[in-house]
Amino acid sequence: MKLAPTRSTQILIHIGRTLTAVILGLFLIRVGILHFTKPTWFAPIVPGILGDPLFWLYLSGAAEILLGVGLLTPRSRRSSALASAAFLILVYPANLNMWINDIALGDGTVLSGEGHFIRLLVQITAIGICLWVSGKSKT
Repeated sequence: MKLAPTRSTQILIHIGRTLTAVILGLFLIRVGILHFTKPTWFAPIVPGILGDPLFWLYLSGAAEILLGVGLLTPRSRRSSALASAAFLILVYPANLNMWINDIALGDGTVLSGEGHFIRLLVQITAIGICLWVSGKSKT
């Protein structure tokens, strides 16, 4: 028999989700801005099959900014968290491209195999956090 969470537990969960949404939202806004201010850092990992890297960088940067703003806004937080989880899945092929083809970032940084694996775990964790913020995961 599972007990329902107490009112104080529900409040703590709400506060945790709110704080997490704000941190995640600010992070997405920051990274989104970097797509516009430092595109050469991100450009090398865009899979060549997609064509012009700048198009994809600006598109994903704008999406990150919009998702971040959505996470900061209580009214749109749930849908923005779900959309952020989907976004993180959709952009992972760029990271996979970097891993498979041993591509350096624009600043020359090359991740080791372990570094790429950690990056994958971070991506999966971030997706889980987005789902938690949305309320779509078990608390």
